[in-house]
Amino acid sequence: MDVAAPAEYSILDETGKAAELLMRLGAADEDNLTKGEVEAIAKSANLNVRTELPHYLRLLQRRRLIDTSENEVQVLGINTRSVLGHASDIFDDASPTPKEVAAIEIGELVSRSPVLLSEAREYVSDTYKMANADAGDFLNRASEIGFVDVEGDDPSNTLLFNGNLFKRDSVTKSAKVLGSLNSSEQIKLTEVTQMLSSSGCLHATIIEKRLETPLFEKLKAAGVLEVNTVSNEKGEHAFVTLPGAFHKFVNPLVDDSFDMAKALVSALAYGINLRPSSQGRIVSVDKILGALICGRTIGPATSIGADYRVLEQNRVVKLLPARAGMYSMKLLKTEIGQLALEVLKRGDANAESINGLPSAPMSGYQSPEKARESLRKNQSKPSKRQTQDILNALRGRRGL
Repeated sequence: MDVAAPAEYSILDETGKAAELLMRLGAADEDNLTKGEVEAIAKSANLNVRTELPHYLRLLQRRRLIDTSENEVQVLGINTRSVLGHASDIFDDASPTPKEVAAIEIGELVSRSPVLLSEAREYVSDTYKMANADAGDFLNRASEIGFVDVEGDDPSNTLLFNGNLFKRDSVTKSAKVLGSLNSSEQIKLTEVTQMLSSSGCLHATIIEKRLETPLFEKLKAAGVLEVNTVSNEKGEHAFVTLPGAFHKFVNPLVDDSFDMAKALVSALAYGINLRPSSQGRIVSVDKILGALICGRTIGPATSIGADYRVLEQNRVVKLLPARAGMYSMKLLKTEIGQLALEVLKRGDANAESINGLPSAPMSGYQSPEKARESLRKNQSKPSKRQTQDILNALRGRRGL
């Protein structure tokens, strides 16, 4: 995310990219991928296919997580939890620098509760034997890069915190935030919280109008409210959820799995509520997800080729060209389907609460964390042509 960060934190950078690639390559069962598919997956992960991809393939092969030949890559069965375990091993075995270990630890520390900048500086200085000035510089860079979030202008009361903070014990921690607001702001936030508790998710414009922009921005930045952005042919559409709304069935820090499950929920909700029957409207989400979770292929239907493109790029599903613009689909990451089924059946993301999804198929998804990052910096997006090239490569094979 930051042009200087890979140079300063090279092992963290390497570990993160290796884990991201492994997660995208992997599926619940062993799979063989062509060279073209692997390159498309690398591009979707923003890796340079000429310089970075060969390095990470060698790294994963040395750890016996994949096997490579001239034209194919064989990937072992992978799930989210195993990827996190492998990432931890890769990081530890690479002999990270004290700053890199400190970056991990300070992120964990501020995930429990906000920490005063002065206290964090003292802790880092004592624990990692840094001079006080060096510890201060490290924490400034940590907030610039995004290892931690920071709030406050006065050095005596500046706080460090983690955006995931409000996903744990959200009721208690939200109450503490409420205590920092004036009476008018408290009333507005309480009303919005009640609205979201009953509806699951609402358009961001509704929430922003009720809170007014300054308070809305403040609550987004603190992680008290989450913004999820779905993209399609009609533009970007932001929805607001409470931090705990979709975290009933998953460790809230496993964000990749959670975000893809929410994307799958959104795609299925569109198929249930807005797809015409002639294009493959979903009648029973239980039957569709049940079949996918059991390893069966569903389709063909026209809607499949349009509604699941984000999930296809992330190797959650595999789309298979059929006939006359129709596609069939198979679930590659079983745990994502299981989570989506639980959310749709018993979570807050029921059909009624997400009926407001835009009337065009989903082609992009931005998680709450990405929305918070955009408050710090603007990020470029892949071009439409690059996205289509990636999808064409992933859809190249006829067999599963």
